[in-house]
Amino acid sequence: MNPPPIATREIARENQFNVVWTEELDEVFADVAPYYDRANYVASLGLWGWFLRRFMATVDIRPHERVLDVCAGTNAIGIALLEREPTLEVHAIDRSAEMQEVGKRRAAALGFHIESVIHDVHRLPFPDNHFDVVTLQFASRHLRVRRVFSEIYRVLKPGGRFAVSDVVSRGPVTDELRRDMALWVGCISGALDETDYAAKLRKAGFDGVSLETWREYDFSEGKFSSAFIRASKPAPQPCCGTECCR
Repeated sequence: MNPPPIATREIARENQFNVVWTEELDEVFADVAPYYDRANYVASLGLWGWFLRRFMATVDIRPHERVLDVCAGTNAIGIALLEREPTLEVHAIDRSAEMQEVGKRRAAALGFHIESVIHDVHRLPFPDNHFDVVTLQFASRHLRVRRVFSEIYRVLKPGGRFAVSDVVSRGPVTDELRRDMALWVGCISGALDETDYAAKLRKAGFDGVSLETWREYDFSEGKFSSAFIRASKPAPQPCCGTECCR
């Protein structure tokens, strides 16, 4: 029996990008760490701060919550969260020590503390039901997303929220574009299909999945959009009486 279409696409995606994921990313991030933030500013035509503020406006945070930023890079998300709510306990996890070193210096310069962990995000080194909020920004192209979504679901508390900013594909995309590594750097060629994104989150156990697209990129080989994706880990159902509590 052939695997279902979503699984087939994920297998093809992993086969295509496996060498990048396993052999090249660490070296790339070590090289770009010192100027990564400036590169984002230039690549976004000066709109990086606006993109970040727009994402932050979609993230539901409350005083004294514990937050995990996955693929945290240079801590842009963690810093923005603390600027919004200084009482948060923010943790950052990334595979690149060089990126996190830059991020720790940036946070300290602003008087913030972010707990940093250098680790493979496919195996989050945190206990079950530990975080109120998890964030992820423009990183799915680096990830085996089924594993990461399952791990994020595990470490979220019941009722916890998952907030993502990413690029998604919308409809068919040619193989030629999928193989374009310049567009992979720009979050395009490695983008997940919008229906796959929602399906993988639900498969991991999330509910309340929503995907808001807000900026479109049209190529002759395919269409893409920037998107904010939100999901939550189901909260326990309130007891309806003595019978259901037994």
